[in-house]
Amino acid sequence: MIKLTKDQIKEIAEELDCGMRCYINKETGEIKTVLNFESWQTDDREPWEDVLNDLEENWDKYVEIDRMESHESFEIMADFAESVDSRELRDSLINALNRKHPFQNFKWVVDNSGPYREKWFDFKNHRLIEWVKDQLEVLDFEHENE
Repeated sequence: MIKLTKDQIKEIAEELDCGMRCYINKETGEIKTVLNFESWQTDDREPWEDVLNDLEENWDKYVEIDRMESHESFEIMADFAESVDSRELRDSLINALNRKHPFQNFKWVVDNSGPYREKWFDFKNHRLIEWVKDQLEVLDFEHENE
C-alpha cells in the first residue's frame, strides 16, 4: 500500500478546508482535487474536465477523502473555545457558537481576537490533519508520523 508523506496529508487537509473534493490514487498515491460542485454555485466544469474525466475513467483506482460534516467542524470550534486561556475571549467564542449563525459569529470573534487568530488556524489545521490521518488508516493507507 502507498505511504503518504506529511506534506501530502497537509495538502489534503488544506484542500478539504477550502471546499475541494480530494481523491487518492490507490496505486500511485497521486492526489487529485476538484471543486465540490455541490457547495459552489457554478456549473463551469471546464477547468476541472481533465481531472473529472480521469476520475470517471479510473474510478476503481481512486478513493475519496471525505470532508468534515458541519457538526464535526462545529466540534473543533467548541474545543478551541474551551482551550482558550483568556476567559473573556473564551466566553465570547462560546456565546458566538450558541447564537444563530455560529460559524459566521465564531469567525468574526476569531478574526478580531489578535494573536488568537493564528492560534485558531494552528488548532484547526492540526485537527484537520488528524481527520485526514484517521480516514487514511480506515482506508489502509500508511502515512508518515510527525
